[in-house]
Amino acid sequence: MDTLTNMRIFARVAEEGSFTGAAQRMNVTVPAVSRAVSSLEAYLRTRLLNRSTRKVVLTEAGHRYLQRCEQILAFVDQAEAEAADAQVRPTGQLRVHATSSFGQTYVTPAIVRYRQRYPSVSIELTLSQHMPDIIDEGYDVSVQLSVDELPDSSLVAQRLGTVHSVLCAAPVYLREHGTPRDVQALAQHACFQFVSPVYPTDRWLLEGPDGIETVHLRAGGFRINSADGLAVALKEGIGIGAVPMSTAVSALRDGSLMRVLPDYHLQPLSAYALYTSRRYLDAKIKTFVEFLRDEIPQMLSSSVANLREMKQAHADA
Repeated sequence: MDTLTNMRIFARVAEEGSFTGAAQRMNVTVPAVSRAVSSLEAYLRTRLLNRSTRKVVLTEAGHRYLQRCEQILAFVDQAEAEAADAQVRPTGQLRVHATSSFGQTYVTPAIVRYRQRYPSVSIELTLSQHMPDIIDEGYDVSVQLSVDELPDSSLVAQRLGTVHSVLCAAPVYLREHGTPRDVQALAQHACFQFVSPVYPTDRWLLEGPDGIETVHLRAGGFRINSADGLAVALKEGIGIGAVPMSTAVSALRDGSLMRVLPDYHLQPLSAYALYTSRRYLDAKIKTFVEFLRDEIPQMLSSSVANLREMKQAHADA
């Protein structure tokens, strides 16, 4: 028995004062109205209406039940309206995860601009190298990086663009140890890769004029899971490191780091926004992913352009 539907029919009968009037208002048959009320009375084991050939009258129990029905139906109508509104108007809380360096450089400023457009959405952003289970951990959107295409899953993936890392070192390190002129020369230097789920920690896959070349990294006395932290260590002269372009641009611009082998970069990564479903997608998720698809490629293009300008300036110097 559909109790909620029967409650609606009962309330309409009480309002109209007749089965016929209720049937006409609800566009159903009179027998259907009669069955609904009888079914409700049987379920409650209480007579709600006294019937006559001309009209129906609420019993005392019917009066009390009608008051509760009206309250319940009002709450249900409000809940349905709010749920439907969630499909068209961005509002409420959005839980977002993003990998640390990429999230700090690209996702965070995008969120600031998104909230300027949609102030009714509050956003909780978590930055970590950990790749979460979106459903189990309760995230609405996760921005992740991957070397390869993401595996098939129940998640929807929207590609946001391509990122890569470049080799950098502090001027003081290069003055003391020399600047490598080719990939083979890297074997004579202290080389570091930050710990990441998407990059191997024991080797670099460098893309350059001759395609992809592999550089095996010696085990060192320093490991860190933060690109920004690695950049700080490199500025102290620890050695040569692979730094995401998002982190490298500002350090290269202020001269605290210098590009090493500027014709090479690490194997590119693809950035994706992951979420759970296309069907009945909440408006705040839909608009946020669409916003990222517009904003992130522009920021990535700007970073690439800055690296090219600095490379050209170095070549002209």
